[in-house]
Amino acid sequence: MPTVPLLDSEAETRLEEIGSADVLVGIPSFNNARTVGHVVRAVQYGLAKYFPQERAVILNSDGRSEDDTRRVVRETSVYSNIDSLLIRHPVRPCAVVSGAYEGIPGKGSAFRAIFEAARRLGVKACVMVDSDLRSITPEWIEMLAGPVLLKNYDFVCPSYARHKYDGTITNMAVYPLTRALYGKRVRQPIGGDFGLSGAMAAHLADQNVWDTDVARFGIDIWMTTTALVSGRRICQGFLGAKVHDAKDPAKNLGPMFSQVMSTLLALARNNVDAWASVRGSQPTPMFGFKSEIAPVPVEVSVPAMVDRFREGAAKAAPVWKRALSPETLQGVESAAAHPDPFVFPAELWVRVLYETTVAYGQAELSPSGSATRAAILDALVPLYFGRTAGYAIETKDMTTAEAELIVERQCAKFEELKYTLVERWKERVGG
Repeated sequence: MPTVPLLDSEAETRLEEIGSADVLVGIPSFNNARTVGHVVRAVQYGLAKYFPQERAVILNSDGRSEDDTRRVVRETSVYSNIDSLLIRHPVRPCAVVSGAYEGIPGKGSAFRAIFEAARRLGVKACVMVDSDLRSITPEWIEMLAGPVLLKNYDFVCPSYARHKYDGTITNMAVYPLTRALYGKRVRQPIGGDFGLSGAMAAHLADQNVWDTDVARFGIDIWMTTTALVSGRRICQGFLGAKVHDAKDPAKNLGPMFSQVMSTLLALARNNVDAWASVRGSQPTPMFGFKSEIAPVPVEVSVPAMVDRFREGAAKAAPVWKRALSPETLQGVESAAAHPDPFVFPAELWVRVLYETTVAYGQAELSPSGSATRAAILDALVPLYFGRTAGYAIETKDMTTAEAELIVERQCAKFEELKYTLVERWKERVGG
């Protein structure tokens, strides 16, 4: 239990007045006045349509927005025209609370306040949705809360229809590495929208991570990994297309890649016992009708990614020499030296990520570990650009469905070569 309030006094008082609830929907926000009203309306419709008799609360955990985000949340209501959704049953309107969270600025701190509110209200299900969604529908609430309320799942990850070049950090690194490490096929482990049991929310609130980078970023992969290693019942909910501000990897995703990978690699270091003996992977149950939806196209600049890879090659060479095996280093240097046709094979990328995982684990053992870890992450960024460029070239004339097969083949290669990670880890880091 926290010793200090995690929300401002007005929100804390409002939660105390509410007392208890069955479902809590948390919406973290920061300067999202333009989109948050649509999100609140979709949540209210979803609760009314699918869980009309549940006592529900919407909690906006805000990072002290400078726009009208909190006012929009408080003033948005669909209950005056609920019949427009052709709802025939009685509906119990949900309460709406908006408060500024306390602690380190970041999405993780916003989530912590929501987890603690879920514990205080004694909810059966807690749903988290982003505040900048343009594609959320009432059915999202059914897919995220339903498996918890109706099937006793502890953790629901989202599954989206995404363009082949949307989510390259997930496709190239987070999905295959998480799948190979922990043996579960969770397609969107950092999707941003989740369903949790009340017990899972309380378990997450109790973890001693809120003064770390998890409070700033990396909260999504931390949640998913915690669910995996703690043996919780996990499933996926198909939410259709996710419309958001997708980014060209070459222009925008370098810092985000470093942030996500820092958490992912730290989790791998802390959970060796959970993954060292795992081989292969198992499907994770999917709820919802996985329809064929045409996702919004995402443009990528392959020449820019290749340039970022080559520019980083000279700067990162000293770190590569320490972190990578001679064979892997030779493959990376060969890819950097041959511009046309540019190739960065999946197998080379698998070896890069596995050897980087070991190097990151080694760094944590040394007194200068922090600086060394930062150097390792910086050196990994150009390699991410190289592999993403190689994937984009390989899938240039493919449909999104065809490109997904390439992602799956890469995952299979991660599983096939996992023994190299385990052997290198035992040799360099220990048991």
